[in-house]
Amino acid sequence: MIQVGLIGYGYWGPNLVRNFFEAPDCQVAVVSDLRPDRLARAAARYPSIRTTVNHRELIDDPGVDLVVIATPVSTHFDLAMQALRAGKHVLLEKPLAANSEQGEQLIEEAERRGLTLMVDHTFVYTSAVGKIRELVAAGALGDVYYYDSVRVNLGLFQHDVNVIWDLAVHDLAILDYVVDARPIAVSATGISNVPGKPENIAYVTLFFAENVIAHLHLNWLSPVKIRKTLIGGSQKMIVYDDLEATEKVKVYDKGITVTNNLESFYQMLIGYRTGDMWAPNLPASEALQSEVQHLLHCIEHQQKPTTDGEAGLRVVRVLEAASQSMKERGRPVELTGAKGAAVWSRS
Repeated sequence: MIQVGLIGYGYWGPNLVRNFFEAPDCQVAVVSDLRPDRLARAAARYPSIRTTVNHRELIDDPGVDLVVIATPVSTHFDLAMQALRAGKHVLLEKPLAANSEQGEQLIEEAERRGLTLMVDHTFVYTSAVGKIRELVAAGALGDVYYYDSVRVNLGLFQHDVNVIWDLAVHDLAILDYVVDARPIAVSATGISNVPGKPENIAYVTLFFAENVIAHLHLNWLSPVKIRKTLIGGSQKMIVYDDLEATEKVKVYDKGITVTNNLESFYQMLIGYRTGDMWAPNLPASEALQSEVQHLLHCIEHQQKPTTDGEAGLRVVRVLEAASQSMKERGRPVELTGAKGAAVWSRS
């Protein structure tokens, strides 16, 4: 029975506690938060769980096997490193760390101690994204041409990270999981409409080594909430709307056909193909519950999670490059790893 301790019972923490509490083969032993009112809510809902304002009590508890961290990204490195050095497995709320150097150190520490380090890239564990990966991998779309996402809403304004670090991380994790291609550069522009606060609107473009492009529209200042993604291929195209109640994924047999014009060697003819649309049946399962079960299985069987530290690090490197590009008004920033290699190769 894996004993779980959670640090941070704020916005996302209650969801994590609920899913671990309901999962078999584990028990939530302790919850830590700096605010007593949050701990009071946790204790009222889960009387069996011990609470504390001192996270060191949780980390030093010999009965805790897994530390779940749902705190601001600026605190991720210190808390996760303390937990790893105490011999605990770690699940970190996205993103992995505040910079790639911290991410590399966390990965090295986990590997050195034989511990599981996983990032909470929740969308990867949705049935919708799983189906999209399946379709792409099977070649149902043909060659992937583009990934175009709109992820906007009104708030929540973050105080420690810009809108890219808050919202783009979801699409970057999905891309890393679904598209078998490597981005080589990123360009980003954005603006802050609140004095003294991070950028709340941003547009991010990813350039790949292959003939693929990705574009992300991110906004905390939208009158409506939109979570819609278009994925275009040479054979079929996908519309993924996460806010749809039932048909979240729709596959369109639409596209273009390019042929040579025999009358002129230099002229190409483009024909438009319009076919049927179908919506695959998706299991009605909660992504976070699937993620929790996956993590527990990986710990039990000493397997590498789908969203392990390396996956989290690839995303952080792109976030860093995008933030740097945004500071320089969209100048493309090359994506290179520690040894100069492209950082988004699929494992």
